[in-house]
Amino acid sequence: MQLLKVKHKFSEWSCPSPFSHTCLCNLVEMFAAEENVDFRIHVENQTRARDDVSRKQLRLYQLYSRTSGKHIQVLGRRISAKGEDGDKYAQLLVETDTFGSQVRIKGKETDFYLCMNRKGKLVGKPDGTSKECVFIEKVLENNYTALMSAKYSGWYVGFTKKGRPRKGPKTRENQQDVHFMKRYPKGQVEIQKPFKYTTVTKRTKRIRPTNPS
Repeated sequence: MQLLKVKHKFSEWSCPSPFSHTCLCNLVEMFAAEENVDFRIHVENQTRARDDVSRKQLRLYQLYSRTSGKHIQVLGRRISAKGEDGDKYAQLLVETDTFGSQVRIKGKETDFYLCMNRKGKLVGKPDGTSKECVFIEKVLENNYTALMSAKYSGWYVGFTKKGRPRKGPKTRENQQDVHFMKRYPKGQVEIQKPFKYTTVTKRTKRIRPTNPS
């Protein structure tokens, strides 16, 4: 709105000199840049904000750790990456929080949420409303998924080769320790309806019977 007002005033004014014309042009550019920055910040804030209005999606799958070769387990307050394929503690209910990028992860068997505390330790909590239990899902170029804490930027969910949790401050996006692959639980197959082609027959012109004269 400010930019439109300035442009309107600019069209009404008569430019007495080249100097004043340059000043007015600089003023218009300044307002335009300010509005673009404000809009970009607004979009970023809305993307990161929790979305409590739109419908949330709930999915069930396992998270396979690239380093341990096992699956993440939510064992009550304890977290590990030692679960075999189909293990009941490795079945995770993943709730999409906003725009498909922010998620909350809950163990189906224990009803405890995967969270990261202020020390960067992975813990299980019965209440997942805290921002410590929200993670930003990143799909990497190698097709693996990384989970960054929404509260502690730059800290990732990660595990050692023995399936022990790594502390957030010691993790980086390019480390294999933070790379995971989504897998459906053993015996569960994604339901997909095959695309069916409909055959269309060419219509022929119907000839009306002629009445005998």
